[in-house]
Amino acid sequence: MVPGGTGAPADGGRLRALSRTGLGAESHEDMERFARLVAHALGVSVALVSLLEEERLVFPGMVGLGEPWASSRQSPLPDSLRRHGSALDEPIMCDDVRSAPSGCVSGAVDGLGMVAYAGMPLTDDRGNVLGVLAAVDTAPRAWSDQDRETLRDLGLACSGELRLRILARSAQKVRGQAQRSFERSQLLLRAADDLADTTGLAQVRRTIKDLVTSDLKPVYVGLALVEDDRMRRVVDTADPSTMDVAYEEYGLDSDWPTALSVRTNTLVEVPDTDELRDYSPEARAAFSLLGLSSAVCVPLPGTHIPLGALVLGWDSTHEIDVVERAMLRSLAGYTARAVERAVFVDHRVRSARSMQQAMLTDLPEIPGLEIAALYRPAAQEDMVGGDWYDAYPLPGNDAGGAVALTVGDITGHDIHAAALMGQVRSMLRQADIDHTGHGPVRAITAFEHANRELGVHASGTMLHAYLRPQPEGWLLTWTNVGHMTPLVATAEGTTDQLGEHNLLFHPDIPDWPRTDHQRLLKPGSTLLLFTDGLVEHRGHDLDAAISHTAYMLASGTREPLSALLGEIADKVAGAAHDDDVVMLAVRLADGAAV
Repeated sequence: MVPGGTGAPADGGRLRALSRTGLGAESHEDMERFARLVAHALGVSVALVSLLEEERLVFPGMVGLGEPWASSRQSPLPDSLRRHGSALDEPIMCDDVRSAPSGCVSGAVDGLGMVAYAGMPLTDDRGNVLGVLAAVDTAPRAWSDQDRETLRDLGLACSGELRLRILARSAQKVRGQAQRSFERSQLLLRAADDLADTTGLAQVRRTIKDLVTSDLKPVYVGLALVEDDRMRRVVDTADPSTMDVAYEEYGLDSDWPTALSVRTNTLVEVPDTDELRDYSPEARAAFSLLGLSSAVCVPLPGTHIPLGALVLGWDSTHEIDVVERAMLRSLAGYTARAVERAVFVDHRVRSARSMQQAMLTDLPEIPGLEIAALYRPAAQEDMVGGDWYDAYPLPGNDAGGAVALTVGDITGHDIHAAALMGQVRSMLRQADIDHTGHGPVRAITAFEHANRELGVHASGTMLHAYLRPQPEGWLLTWTNVGHMTPLVATAEGTTDQLGEHNLLFHPDIPDWPRTDHQRLLKPGSTLLLFTDGLVEHRGHDLDAAISHTAYMLASGTREPLSALLGEIADKVAGAAHDDDVVMLAVRLADGAAV
């Protein structure tokens, strides 16, 4: 049986509603993001948006699901779903499905290792169960009340998205309402990408303000953070608010709505000025300074207690509906992570390397490939750079087990370079998603266009490649944007340099022609991508260092790949390298790829 299964028996009305969503056994960006929200918010390895068709379950959104489901995005309908089910409006939470009563969940996929399960039914406006938003853990877990509330809110938001899709396809008269609500849902989905690139508390606050102003139209957006037994507002020095400066600090036990929100870990609404009588004179004065008539305070989730509160205020009465409540809770989750990163950057610049390493990719597991990576920061204490690697399965139904590989180097050796690296990495991934079915040049071109038009101003070098399985090996398609030449070692112990390349990328340089190159890699071959920190050292010959690297790569074709990368870094870069060292290697299994 399949995780994420709960629902009602198939009927005409429910199936018609499901059909009008336009979703099926194909990846959909919005549903994928809801799955990512669940994975991040609940801290689970597997999250699913699962829809219940007449004869099968389909997964338009999923995180962490292995094969064969990751490719097919579907599964036969479990017998338990044919026999029973009901339109529930609360999550189903099982700490350990192995000891749970029969029927607690629909079952588990053999080999998935599902132990803990939580699912929130997704319904249309008639209460028909269309599917489930599910979280799966591979170990017993005591789900908390906050987990339940978070999953319920996200499930309601996802149900709202499904209902909007139905409405948008059902009647022209609701198009305006559907569009506004759809854009509100998009706000939540944009938050993950926009807040991921922030590097300071003031920037976090400005980013949130930019996200919510066009939709919710608050006249005030603020952040108040917990510091020991007090709270401190984040003051935007570029545009300071008189209220923020006048009431920058106050006690955590004081009668402010933000303090109450943090102490109780609940969303606190001030629907009108009459409600202010329950708060301190300072809080009433703050409302007056800002000209507010209503406000909402949302706690920022932390490990043990909230990190603070996100505040939105309006100059007229504003009531929060169910969709806004769910959206604000999820936005608070992303804000909390952005705040944690910003505090780290603001107060611990010397630890910027840790932030850089946190951005590096967890390597995917691709059948027929062994993938390993190595990152070593520069030996100099105050150096931090923008070197990175990335590896991920290519999206799209026609990807066929293909994987994208990237190694790059952003210009500069400071925290700004590390921050730009995170942006470039995200932009390139988005380009791959938006241009499936094309070669790496299309993604690079889209990235360069966005880099200029959005004013990111990133420059540097990169090598972006796709590996696709073929009957006689793996087809490597790559474009080299001014980067170090990759190496290929065969199973027989020979090596080759893939020397084809174009110029580096820079926002002020006109569009340079980019070229895709191809090479069939035979079984047993090893591909190595690396940054210049491995081979470029003052007083040493570059060609000799590359030759040494090629020799060690060819000599170690039978050695575990991770160990081999460590040995190459030790011998070629040494302990005193003055630049970051990044290596990404892929070894093809012996035998045909497909």
